[in-house]
Amino acid sequence: MPSAYDLKPKFQNLLRPLVGLLARIGVTANMVTCTAMLGSIAYGVWIYQPFADHGPNPYPYLLLGLFLFIRMALNAIDGMLAREHGQQSLLGAYLNEVGDVVSDAALYLPFLDLLEPGLGWVIMTGLCGLTEFVGVMGKSIGGSRRYDGPFGKSDRAVFFGILGLLTAWAVFTNQQHLHGIVMNWALLIALLLALVTLFNRVRNGIQEARHAV
Repeated sequence: MPSAYDLKPKFQNLLRPLVGLLARIGVTANMVTCTAMLGSIAYGVWIYQPFADHGPNPYPYLLLGLFLFIRMALNAIDGMLAREHGQQSLLGAYLNEVGDVVSDAALYLPFLDLLEPGLGWVIMTGLCGLTEFVGVMGKSIGGSRRYDGPFGKSDRAVFFGILGLLTAWAVFTNQQHLHGIVMNWALLIALLLALVTLFNRVRNGIQEARHAV
């Protein structure tokens, strides 16, 4: 199934000159990884802060897609620094995986402020984290780190960027009822996509490991 992750090689080619510059001035992959994670936590806090008596702040939702794009760029940069500039490390491997899960939770959970009840959203966020765990498991059984879609990191960035725009529009135009319907459908779609992604990563990981024996 097609995934936004398929565009990664072209994206990396665009970033390669910047990565070379960062390596020359002493920026490390772990620095970039930590910057992306801490930035995501800070952005999540900004999303969660409502105006005093005027409902949620629309601006962090409006700019969420831009931030997610920057985060994707940082994720690509840290990997390129590690692989292409001799910065791979055991600590970096942990930071890369943990940072992604923490960043996702920090950016997705603040949407709970718009939902009632929000249990389904918590489950969806947990499933997104589980897809990354299952992806890493591919290596432990003799295969590779799995990035299968349709709801990998890049796909989720597009999904939540669009959802952020819709949320900002709903706040600006006072369309809370319509937004509630949109959020319910978004939750259902995200749950289904996360489950399909889990299935694909497990199935393809097992197939790859069996062929590698």
